[in-house]
Amino acid sequence: MKAKLHSSFRSSPLMAALFLLSFALPTLGADHKPLLEASPALLKLLSIAEVKPGEVGESLNLSARVELDQHRVARIGASVTGRITEIDAMLGQAVKKGERLALLNSTELGKAQSDYLKAASQVNLRRITVKRAERLLESGVISEAEFQERQSVLTEADVDLRAAADQLRVMGMRDADLQRIDKQRSIHSFSPVTASIDGVVIERNVAIGQVVQPADALYTVADLSQLWLVAEIPEQQAHWARQGDQAFAEVPALPGEEVSGKLIYVADMVDSDTRTVTVRMALANPQRLFKPQMLATLKISKPGSQTLIVPSQAVVRENDKDFVFVETAAARFELRPVRLGREEAQKRPLLEGLKAGEKIVVGGAFHLNNERLRSTLE
Repeated sequence: MKAKLHSSFRSSPLMAALFLLSFALPTLGADHKPLLEASPALLKLLSIAEVKPGEVGESLNLSARVELDQHRVARIGASVTGRITEIDAMLGQAVKKGERLALLNSTELGKAQSDYLKAASQVNLRRITVKRAERLLESGVISEAEFQERQSVLTEADVDLRAAADQLRVMGMRDADLQRIDKQRSIHSFSPVTASIDGVVIERNVAIGQVVQPADALYTVADLSQLWLVAEIPEQQAHWARQGDQAFAEVPALPGEEVSGKLIYVADMVDSDTRTVTVRMALANPQRLFKPQMLATLKISKPGSQTLIVPSQAVVRENDKDFVFVETAAARFELRPVRLGREEAQKRPLLEGLKAGEKIVVGGAFHLNNERLRSTLE
């Protein structure tokens, strides 16, 4: 057996080195406490601090996307059937509430205005008839029953006029437009398509000469100063999110633009197809840097409890285990195994291995560990 080993080492110096190294390196078990003395030059590279309690919160990172705030979106159509004669708003144009986007000519609107004028003429005629009947009643020329009959006809004419006016309002006309018709006694069959909110035109589905109906969506206007950040939480982690929870977001397309806010919506139902729960965060966008459909990362944070913490840079990872350098005396350090929780904000909660007040290397542990490895090979 020895002859075979010597033969293998002569043929492969690398195997010999690995064999010797396996005996030279100490086993970093729970009962083994290797000590190391740092030189003055090495001490200058180290930062040492006491183990103290602190707060380590919990967080959940989710893939998200920027979407329109659906409370700030208006899909705008024509109020009557007609043919487009003018287009005033283009894609990307900022518009104000009430501003005209397009103009159409509607025979339907002209017919409704004609009916209104006829109804108004009938009301005027019936009022004259009732006033004449009042004088005849006072003179005893007509009976009370005949007077009431003429009043009834006036009431019917008033009902027809109000119905015609309501029809014009449904078609988009305002009271000022009705007063203009009453005064001018003329028909105006052009109907404007107007913006119902302040915002930006994000969709335009209209062209000159196009015949449109009230069911057609001609424009979509959105207020982009406020958006939503939408994410999906797997149902197994749905307990993480509550409306009002603090959240943070990063958008890769805008490096350095981290935003914070609160969850404004957490769905009460699990999506049966994706097995996820939808959450939303309000995203202020006054400078319009964020664009709908941008990809983002949503981080939901929860406050943690007070516990002993270890800075992430103090941890030495070896053989799939965590270690820290503990100062046992001046310039003397012990590599001690520890059990730590999940990292959060460059801190890890201590579960086992240290006591409050013990001093550990929180900066330069890499250099100290290199010195330890070098010394084991000498």
